[in-house]
Amino acid sequence: MMAREIFLTVASMTGFARAVGEHGSWCWAWEAKSVNARSLDVRFRTPPGHDRLEMAAREAVTKTFKRGSINLNLSVQRNEAEDSSRPMQINRELLDQLVEEARRYTGRVAQEPPRIETLLAVRGVVEPIDLVEDEDEVTARFDAMLTSLKSALSQLSDSRLEEGARLKAFLDDQLEELTRLCGEASTVEATRPEKILDRLSAQVKDLLDGGTAMSEERLTQEVALLVAKADIREEIDRLGAHIAAATEHVKKGGAIGRRLDFLCQEMTREANTICSKSGDVDLTRVGLAMKATVEQFREQVQNVE
Repeated sequence: MMAREIFLTVASMTGFARAVGEHGSWCWAWEAKSVNARSLDVRFRTPPGHDRLEMAAREAVTKTFKRGSINLNLSVQRNEAEDSSRPMQINRELLDQLVEEARRYTGRVAQEPPRIETLLAVRGVVEPIDLVEDEDEVTARFDAMLTSLKSALSQLSDSRLEEGARLKAFLDDQLEELTRLCGEASTVEATRPEKILDRLSAQVKDLLDGGTAMSEERLTQEVALLVAKADIREEIDRLGAHIAAATEHVKKGGAIGRRLDFLCQEMTREANTICSKSGDVDLTRVGLAMKATVEQFREQVQNVE
């Protein structure tokens, strides 16, 4: 029984996602940004006290993505309105400094020193006392944060797939154009021996007019040599094989970026050889068009996962 072929979607390495969450008096937001890279590179930034999330976050990323530079940023805020029951304390050192400064400027800025309620309203003078959270509560909050992260990664994956669909349409168009150019090169190639013979015959005629003779056998040998040197059928066949392989990879999808990048190098090599062997204006034009199309294809391949 033959295994069924599995077709996946082409994914881009570019995307953005944001997910928010809350637990008790805490609320947070995850931002996930992705750009192209040769491999999978994860960068993680969180506020102090949240380092324990990093290992689980990296594991979640590696399960979802194969390539790309992914930046994860977590911002956390505690809801003071819901946390108003927390006991408060006075920063006496800061308050004493404010009182001392107020005395120095009494009479210079105002006739009377500022009232105590004014000083207590200064930011940092009255502070909430940091309570030690119950470990079970901390674990529950971190679990909720990881759930939000997975939501952000799912959205990021959808964003990359959406961009990948646009990429696939472009790649399909470029591969169709390369197939067309291969056919055009083959058509031009079919007439090249006759063109070489005509060109060489004209040169021989010029030589004969000058009194130099060349036998028909010698003329045939020269034509055969030139045709052999200018034969590009192997290059066209190899280029066609590379195009077919790339078309199949794009059709199947998945993590195909590196394979397509390798095929781009091979297609560029064949197109360069066709141009270097060309002694025909039409074939040179086709070869240059091939090189330009392969380069456009390669630029987009750099963003394929």
